[in-house]
Order: sequence, then structure tokens, then C-alpha cells
Amino acid sequence: MNIARVDLNLMVYLDVLLRERNVTRAAEQLGITQPAMSNGLRRLRELFNDPLLIRTSEGMTPTERALELQPLIREALLAMEKTIQPKEKFDPEISQRVFRIMASDYAESTLIPLVLKQVRSLAPSVTLDVLTPSDVSFHDVEQGWVDMAINRFDSLPQSFYQSRIWQDDFSCVVSRENPILNNFTLDSYLQSQHIWASKTGMGVGVGVNPEDVQRLGWVDEALAAVGKKRKISVFTRHYQVAMLLSAQNDLIATLPSRLADIERFSTKLAVVRPPFDIPSFDLSMAWSPLLHHDSAHQWLRQIIKSVAEE
Repeated sequence: MNIARVDLNLMVYLDVLLRERNVTRAAEQLGITQPAMSNGLRRLRELFNDPLLIRTSEGMTPTERALELQPLIREALLAMEKTIQPKEKFDPEISQRVFRIMASDYAESTLIPLVLKQVRSLAPSVTLDVLTPSDVSFHDVEQGWVDMAINRFDSLPQSFYQSRIWQDDFSCVVSRENPILNNFTLDSYLQSQHIWASKTGMGVGVGVNPEDVQRLGWVDEALAAVGKKRKISVFTRHYQVAMLLSAQNDLIATLPSRLADIERFSTKLAVVRPPFDIPSFDLSMAWSPLLHHDSAHQWLRQIIKSVAEE
């Protein structure tokens, strides 16, 4: 087949169809009508002599041929995106670009203020739009609609680039009026009431089951490893809220140390080491291959790396 006779827009259609597996959603993604997308699917089936997507009880299911084509089409489109990227070098002094960054509550409290200070100094007209994990999906990042995701990731799509920002451990934040400070041991820690703050992932969160230790995170898994369990009085999805609640003189918040250090010189709160070992964790940034070679994006990544090193 002569490629000159092939409508290459059909490859874009196929990429979106295989990702969405729904004609209506694929049409919405490309800003075309559903009949136009249905016609595109018909032409693709004729081109490849294969049904590509078959309607089943579980929705539109890709054929074996479609699954073979999907990574090849994605790679070809990424190469084309790279080819057509403008070559003009990013000039931070005059740029008015808006960078959209998904950041966890932890990253927003510890990293983003330092990044913003540096950005405002070097690029006074650049804007940061900071989104929460529940605002964003991996699909948004993959498509480049969100410049970057900053969080602690258990897993990422294979196509993503990622880089570690820093490593952190844990500290306990308690009221200076909490009598536990006179004898801060594992036993007194376990006898106290605790505030749980979530490790927020991508997508909309759900309620917590206090009995499901495997889903409660590093602190509770570390306790379970030594056969112990803490008493949790309140669950929150915001670390800053956890620190505010820890001002009550009978509650303990066990939080990442860089966050706890914000209260290091507080007259109301004390920051102490946990009376047991908790594994450290990495804060990382992840971004789409569509933006990897973008000069403005490279500039932002360098800003984040330099701030983290300092």
C-alpha cells in the first residue's frame, strides 16, 4: 500500500479510539462529531482489513491486531509531535506561559513555595496553576494537558518520564502541652490517639477502612511489621489540617519530616522523632513524553531540581 494514499488523520483517530475504547468519548477528545468518528472507524477497518474494535458485554474490545497496532501508532505520533515542536528557545524573562502542576498536599506545602519564589524571580510573567491529585488523571498528564505530576508514585504508565526530587522520612507533631513529651516511647505512642493523613494518589479518593492496614500507608505498615497498631481518631486528606489538629493536646500527627519542619519553631507544637522505624520515601516528578523536549518544560524541571538540591 502506498502511504501517500492513506489519510494520516486516521492514525490519530485510531490512537484515541484504542485509548478511549468508546466512539463518543473519542469524538469528544478530537472535537469532532460522533458520526465523523464512526466513519473514521469504518475507514480504519477497511484500511487494516480488521474490525479493530468489537462491541462486547464489557464495551468496545480491541482485537489482537488492534493491540499490536496501538504501541506502533503511539510511537509514530510521538515522533511526529517531536518533529513539529517549535525550535524557539524559551525566554523566561518575557514568557507568559501557564504551567499546570499536579501536586500532592505534601508537595504543595514543602516544594511549591520554593519553586514559586524562584519562578517569580526569573520569570515574572509566568503563572503556576497548582492542581490537586483528585483534579487530574494520568490521561491528562499523558496528553500534556497537565505539565507535571509531583507526588509519591507506587506506579506510573511506562511512557512517562520521571525524576526523583528528594527523599524524606517521618516525624511526629504534638502539642507542647501534650504530657507524652515527658515520656515519648512506643508504649506511650500506642496509648495515644492519632491523626491519619493520606498518601493521595491520582483520581478521586474513597473512604478509608481503619482495619485495612495495607491501605493505610507507611506508618501503619511499619507498626504492623512489629505487631502493633495505633488508635486513629480522625482521617484527613490534608497534611496541613493534620498539623492544625495536632494542636489538641491529646493527639499525635505522624507526618513527613520536611512538612513537620514547618512547625519546628512553633510555640504551640513540638516536632519529635517517632519511637519506631518508618521507611523513607521518594517525592518524584513525572511528565509526558510529549513535553520532554519542550524548552519551557525543560526550564521548569531544572528549576525544580535546583530548588530540591538547595
